[in-house]
Parts: sequence; structure tokens; C-alpha cells
Amino acid sequence: MRLLFLSDTHLGIDMPARPRVARPRRGEDFFRCFAAALAPALAGEVDAVLHGGDLLYRSRVPAWLAEAALAPLRRVAEAGVPVLLLPGNHERGRLPFPLLALHPRLHLLDRPRTVLLEKGGLRVAFSGFPHAHGVRSRFGALLAEARRGEPDADVRVLCLHQCVEGATCGPGDHTFTNGDDVIRRADLPRDFALALSGHVHRHQRLEGPPGPPVVYAGSTERTSFAEAGERKGVVHLRLGPGGLLGLDFRPLPARPMLLRPLSLAGLDAESARRRIASLAAGTPPGALVGLRLAGPLPEALLPILSAASLRALGGGRELRVSGPALRALRDGAGRRAPPGRSIRPPDDGQLFAASGAADRLGRPAAPKGT
Repeated sequence: MRLLFLSDTHLGIDMPARPRVARPRRGEDFFRCFAAALAPALAGEVDAVLHGGDLLYRSRVPAWLAEAALAPLRRVAEAGVPVLLLPGNHERGRLPFPLLALHPRLHLLDRPRTVLLEKGGLRVAFSGFPHAHGVRSRFGALLAEARRGEPDADVRVLCLHQCVEGATCGPGDHTFTNGDDVIRRADLPRDFALALSGHVHRHQRLEGPPGPPVVYAGSTERTSFAEAGERKGVVHLRLGPGGLLGLDFRPLPARPMLLRPLSLAGLDAESARRRIASLAAGTPPGALVGLRLAGPLPEALLPILSAASLRALGGGRELRVSGPALRALRDGAGRRAPPGRSIRPPDDGQLFAASGAADRLGRPAAPKGT
């Protein structure tokens, strides 16, 4: 069986129906990667599709967005390819407008259950449950419920949207070990050929005992600067009577995302504009560029860092500037500098905290719709 595995598409992020501010939006980036991910299924190149959760960017969405997200999956099902869809934490374990997902070949794992698919005489049982908080202590009971009355199968696949012990994410390579929301590798039953999980945005494969291999497809598009250096894509797997026969990660056309340091100390307005424009010109067209402000920021240069000014200087790229000195000026934190003086950064800070996109673990924060 040829299986296409994707997850964490986060459709709807930065895509308000009636935007109050005119600025570049990233919503289409996520739909573009989603369409590219499903193209092999529509072309008949796979036998089944598994979406590992977080189809949408939040649980409460308008009907038009739910329809836009589910329609491509229904088209895949209509083409004769079974689809399994598991609600993630951003859907709070429940898919909004579930009637839009009605199709005989679109299987919702919106409760603990097992779905049996057959191809070429190979019977594959997919067991799983939607994202669950406190899963460490609940995992055994949830899995037992999912496997209740499970049919005979040649291969068993565990479907999750959880953190599994040993998974890594973020710029500091945070590793999940303990915690109420982390599943122990030793708790994964060995009669599963593998576990396929969403939730962690970095593609990775956890091997070795205890437990079966764990594969994360990762998100299909970069949701924050914490993921700037990560490849984004989908996973194609081949399953046979012996279990996993092969695995192929296929990149998707995610928007380039880069981080660059920026120092404006001692510059006048025109020199500051030239420096920002030069940094932007050294990045790929259409890139999302995070400029990490280092050192003091003269208060007179603050207008140059406005959204409108950055759009003009970006040359078709989206520029985002961050740094503690900038936050101090914008938020009024700390003392205001005397005329002609600078606000100095109080600490090293984090670009990710001010990007408005995600936390350090790569989990996208819901945009404010502006």
C-alpha cells in the first residue's frame, strides 16, 4: 500500500475574511502547499492519505474556511483514494462543521477507533484518536478504546497528534522527554508496524527500541521563524506484509524564511533605509525575512520600521523586525530616551517571541485577524 502522510497544514492562518489592515498575507501560502501535498493523490499515485491533525489553524472558524479546507480532501476521496483525518489540538480534538466531511471514503478519527483499508490483498488497520491533553496517563485507555473489536489485519499503524518521547523541535532542538502531554516510547505497542504523528512541526523519524518507529511528517508550511531552517513537505510510505517497506520525504514549495541580524546604531534615516534594503536584496524573491535588531535603536528611526516602510524597502519580500529595543519603544516599556539618544535593549530577547507567529516549540499561535 502506498500511503501519503501529511499533517499540520494550519489552513486559515493569517487569512481574515475582512482584513482591517492592508498588508501582505500568508494565508495563500498554506493553501498552496496543501494543494501541492495532495496532488499525487489526485494523480492516482497513492492508495490512501492520512492527515495527522491540525487541518485548520483554530477550532472556531467560519463555514467557508472549513469548506475550503475539506473540499480538497473530499475530491481525493471522490477520486477513489481513502482519506483518514485526525483532529489535532488546534481543532481541540473536534472538527468544526463535521457534516462537510461526509463522504464514504473520508474517515474521521474524531474518537478512538480503528479503520481498516485494503489494497491488493493487504489489510492495513489504522488505529488512533484525536489530540488529547494529559495523554501520558490516558494513553493506555484511549488506545484500548480505539482497538476495541479491531479487525484482523496484516499491518497495524498507530495514528496520533501528540508529542512522543524523543521528538525534537525549535531553534534550540528542544527534546520532549517527560510531561503530562508526552507519550513514553515504551508505551507504544510493538504489534504496530509504526506510529505516524502530527503536532511537532519538524519532519523526523524516531528509531530504535523501545516501541515501533515514530514518523512525524512535520508541517507543510513554515509557521514561525523557529522553523526557518527546516524543510517542509510530506511523507510517502510503502507498506507491505512485513510492515514498513520504504519512506520518502518530498519537499513542498514552502515560502523561504530567513533570519538576518540588523544594527542601526549610529545611522541616519537614509543610511538605515539603505541598510535594510540591502539586507532584503540579499534574500530570495518573495522571502519572509526576520531582521533581528541588535544594539541600541535611535528613537528617530522608529518610523523606518513601520509596516508601510518595511513593505517599501522589501522589494517584494516581507520584512519583520524584532528586538527588545524595538519592543521597549513600541510598548512604552522602560524609560523614554532623551532627544537624540537611544533606547538600549534590556536583554538579549528572542525574535520568535515578537514575530507574532509562534512560540519556541513551533506551535503556531492564532493570529488576531488584523
